[in-house]
Amino acid sequence: MLFNIGIIFVLGSIIGWISPKIGIPRVVGYLLLGLFIGPEVLGIIPTNFVEHSHLIIDISLSIIAVLVGATLKFSSFRGHAKEVVYITLFQAIGTFVVVSVGFIILGGIFPFDTREVVLIALLLAGIATATAPATPLAIVHELRAKGIFTSTFLAIVALDDVISLMILTFALTVGTSLIASAVFEWVNILDAVVILAMSILFGTIAGLTNTLLERVFVSSKTMETIATIGLIFLVYSISELYALEPLLSAMVMGIVMVNTSRHFDLIQEEIDKHLANIIFMLFFILSAMYLKLDSLVSVPLIIAMYTLLRVIGKVLGSYLGAVVSKSSNTIKKYMGIALFPQAGVAIGLALSIQNHAQLDSIAPFILNVIIATTFVHEMLGPFMTKYALQKSGECHHKTVDKKSKKHKRRHGD
Repeated sequence: MLFNIGIIFVLGSIIGWISPKIGIPRVVGYLLLGLFIGPEVLGIIPTNFVEHSHLIIDISLSIIAVLVGATLKFSSFRGHAKEVVYITLFQAIGTFVVVSVGFIILGGIFPFDTREVVLIALLLAGIATATAPATPLAIVHELRAKGIFTSTFLAIVALDDVISLMILTFALTVGTSLIASAVFEWVNILDAVVILAMSILFGTIAGLTNTLLERVFVSSKTMETIATIGLIFLVYSISELYALEPLLSAMVMGIVMVNTSRHFDLIQEEIDKHLANIIFMLFFILSAMYLKLDSLVSVPLIIAMYTLLRVIGKVLGSYLGAVVSKSSNTIKKYMGIALFPQAGVAIGLALSIQNHAQLDSIAPFILNVIIATTFVHEMLGPFMTKYALQKSGECHHKTVDKKSKKHKRRHGD
């Protein structure tokens, strides 16, 4: 295990250094590296390692979820909160409607009966609403983007993933009810509401607890950062243990901390400096290793449809939300494109479906589709997000690079 992690670290650092120099986002470099050194191509990293890497994936997802939640600082988007809410709701609902209706209409392409086709359409549509939190954060970090478009974008990503978890939970509840009895039961909706409410409550309590711990570690930000990371792991694992939504709990924890803590920005800075790059690298390299190449050729039409329907829903929904909220032309034109990436959250949602015994006939099919389309989304998504951020005029990486070069020359590096 340690040997394989060492290989990933060394090769990952090389790819992370080379990628910007050849004009591709680091995310894409990490994905390509993971695919090539993983079991599907070169086999440098064995299947056994990938099968036992769930702990690393969970650690990565828990921290990424908190960091995404922490982008939702209410004071930072005063004046455009209306557009954040409208665009998030319109694009999430729009994506769900476009994907579900599209797959139901073209249900003949699925090798399942009518009832299962409807369920697959609902579940794929629920997953489609999610936007990869790690990719936007990684691209924003890399481009050092800052401004109204960027803050609105990150806020939408944070809210979007919260809403996607809710939509999928309800879709899953309705779907399993239909499969089990062919009759819709309201009690299942109540169960879904309870799970969501408990996840939000648990995340809120954890966030407030962390804020209280500030008083204990007032003289040591390093110890406070360590305690915060410990709380993140506790929240994620306990949520999983009690069948709550761990990603939702972690996101809410991040939202609460960034809005109640006076010094959480210092903790964020510590994580950004010493942990974020490692987490992003590990997460993307390992995610690519889960891809089964045969799934790319077994359902090509479904992969193409999912990708096309999803981007149509994101672009149209974002545009309508921007029109209703009277957003700028830049947000109208480019926000939907920026929301194209999809990765970790989608895979996590697809994996969660595998735990439902009623769905054993369709769950593996959905997982293969999501893993395959995730690779497509993450190969194209970083470029689309990067393009949208550059068009917004809020990227400052060139200026920083120039300063860095001057600094290096001055110090003989």
